[in-house]
Amino acid sequence: MYGLIAVGYTMVYGILQIINFAHGEIYMLGGFGALFVYAWVPGLRAVSLWLALPVLLVAAVVVSVAAAVAAERFAYRPLRGAPRLAPLITAIGLSLFLQQVVFNFFTLPGGSVGVTAPVPFPQLPGGPVHLGGVTLSHAALLTLVVAALAMVVLTWFVARTRTGRAMQATAQDPKTARLMGIDTDRVIVVAFAIGALLAAVACVTQGLRLGTISYNMGFIAGLKGFTAAVLGGIGNIKGAMLGGVVLGVAEALASGLLPHLPALHMFGGSVWKDVWAFVILIVVLLIRPQGLLGERIADRA
Repeated sequence: MYGLIAVGYTMVYGILQIINFAHGEIYMLGGFGALFVYAWVPGLRAVSLWLALPVLLVAAVVVSVAAAVAAERFAYRPLRGAPRLAPLITAIGLSLFLQQVVFNFFTLPGGSVGVTAPVPFPQLPGGPVHLGGVTLSHAALLTLVVAALAMVVLTWFVARTRTGRAMQATAQDPKTARLMGIDTDRVIVVAFAIGALLAAVACVTQGLRLGTISYNMGFIAGLKGFTAAVLGGIGNIKGAMLGGVVLGVAEALASGLLPHLPALHMFGGSVWKDVWAFVILIVVLLIRPQGLLGERIADRA
C-alpha cells in the first residue's frame, strides 16, 4: 500500500519537482468514492462483494483521478513559474480543504451528513488464506497481487509506450521536450492521473483489510507514502515501490519484535510503528540522502 501511494509522489516530483502533499487526500477520496457507490447504487449490496469489487474500484479511480486532474489544473498549473514554496503551501491548503469537504458533506443512507468517526467499509467474505506458515487475509493478498501487477504494468508503460517516453523526456528537460513537440501539459496530467489511480486502488484494498475508512486517513498514509518515496529515491518509480516494501516490513518487524527485547520492550507494539517509520526516514536521509536506488532525474535550475 505504501508503495502504491509513493508512486504518485515520485512521478509528480520527477516531472514537476514539487511535492504534492495533497496526494494523501486523493488516496482518501478514492475510498469514499467507492463507499458512496456501494451504499447508494441500488442492488449492489445484494450481490457478493467479489462481484461488486470491480465497480468499487472503478468508482474509486474515477473520483481520485478527477480530483487529481482538477488539482493539477486549478491549483498547481497556475503556480508553475512561482517559487517552490508557493505550490507546497497550496498543496497543504488543498489537503485540508479536501479533508473538510468529506468531513462536512459525506453521508450514508440513514445517517446524518458529515463524517465524525471512521465509517464501516465492506469486507471480503471468507476466512484467511494459509500459505505455509503465513496467514493472510483476502484483502492483504489482494493488495500484494495488485501492487505487483501495477508495478509491472507501470514499468512497461513508462519504458515502452510513446506517452511513457514523453514522461521521461519531460522529467529530464521540460523546455527541450516542449520544443521537440511534446505536449508537456498533457504529460503532467497523465502523471497526476496515474498516481491518483494507484492511490485509489490502495485505499480500497486498505478499507477491505481494516473494515473502516475515515476522512483523515490520508494524512498519515500520505506521510508514509512520501517517506517510502524518499526512502527508495524520490523520482525513481521502482525505488518508490521498493521503499514502500522496506518501510512496511520495517514497521511490522519493529512492532512485532521489539516488545520481546528486554531493553526495548517499551518501544514496541503497533502504537510505535509510526515513530519507527520516521526514524527510518531520518536515518536514510543522514546516511544516503538520495535514497536506496538513487536519483535518476537530472537536477534542473
